[in-house]
Amino acid sequence: MGTWLRNLLILAAFCYECRGEDSVTQPPGDVIAAEGEQVTLDCQFDAVDINNLYLFWYKHEVNGFPKFMLGRFSFGSTNATGYEERFDAHLDKDSKSVPLTIQRLQLSDSAVYYCALRPTVTTGYTTPLQKL
Repeated sequence: MGTWLRNLLILAAFCYECRGEDSVTQPPGDVIAAEGEQVTLDCQFDAVDINNLYLFWYKHEVNGFPKFMLGRFSFGSTNATGYEERFDAHLDKDSKSVPLTIQRLQLSDSAVYYCALRPTVTTGYTTPLQKL
């Protein structure tokens, strides 16, 4: 094997995890709604690998910490306990969005909601953590 080919293979091995900029964008500002109404919170994303998506929604209450609510993936979904009935999100690859819909609003729904794209947190290497 020629030196140039061996160097190319080594470079390719190191760049297997090389990726462009993945990001999520949420519109700024408050959403105001009354109890019993339905509200949809927008989340736009941009990802290099559109066929391997992992998007998450978190709820951050005052004096608390962000709590995992639900995840939407290229092949499946999950909702945390307590977020199965009134909370839903649909992953739309075409519009690059994963809006969160909350039905029958309750006062306890008042919080800051975060959208995140995997990995949400990483260690020194590229091991994703699902904990905040």
